[in-house]
Amino acid sequence: MNFLLDEVARATLRLADAGVPSPRTDAEELAAFVHGVRRGGLHEVADSDFDALYWECVARRAAREPLQHITGRAYFRYLELRVGPGVFVPRPETEIMVDWAIETLRAMDVADPLVADLGTGSGAIAISIAQEVPRSRVHAVEIDGRALSWAKRNIDASGHGDRITAHLADLRMALPELDGGVDLLISNPPYVPTDDAAQIPPEVRDYDPAPALWSGPDGLDMIRELEAVGRRLLRPGGAMAFEHGDGQGIDIPRLFPEELGWRDVRNRKDLAHRDRFVVMRRSDGA
Repeated sequence: MNFLLDEVARATLRLADAGVPSPRTDAEELAAFVHGVRRGGLHEVADSDFDALYWECVARRAAREPLQHITGRAYFRYLELRVGPGVFVPRPETEIMVDWAIETLRAMDVADPLVADLGTGSGAIAISIAQEVPRSRVHAVEIDGRALSWAKRNIDASGHGDRITAHLADLRMALPELDGGVDLLISNPPYVPTDDAAQIPPEVRDYDPAPALWSGPDGLDMIRELEAVGRRLLRPGGAMAFEHGDGQGIDIPRLFPEELGWRDVRNRKDLAHRDRFVVMRRSDGA
């Protein structure tokens, strides 16, 4: 085993002992970051290039600082995003919801679909939609000024800023100028129950911003609010998708009843085959 791989193996054991959920992956990602290569290019790094900075990064990760805060980057679909303190780190699970949204937009008989991304965080969802649905116009809403600054940075770097408008606003009252005209509303809202705080991993509990996490004792407070927001913003026939936590999917459909103008309310699964997000449409006569 060469020196670099031996050091990565030692780092993996250290991270595993610290309770890091994916120790080997994180040890390799940190090595790639330190040496300015992709994870798959570690074999190109010469032994003599190994640096003590690596062990500083490993120590930070062992203390449960998020990997993405150490490297300053997060990957989402086809994007490499800048992230750090003050912004929610995008998760791979959300990519499946965005895939559904993109396919839904492509199937719409709308030349320039209008999209609202509520709680944009890093801008991951908004930028992905703008990139993959080239004629879409996306409004990205964020209540937290620190998070919005990260979103703007990523939007500016994406090359799609001409079709993405960032707003500092409470998602419950945002975008009144678009009432009744939005083709698709998408959100990764806060949905962590405050009652579960003690069980939340430290990478999440201690680093992700509170407005992106907590949503009442059962985690559904903001999702309840989304019912009225979707009813206000969506055009008849418009679509909505939002993410939720494990076990919440069973309670959500009843919050979007047919008598309030909702139809086709369905739970969708993530790659682990767990209910992860809900989709629905406004009735054509709504």
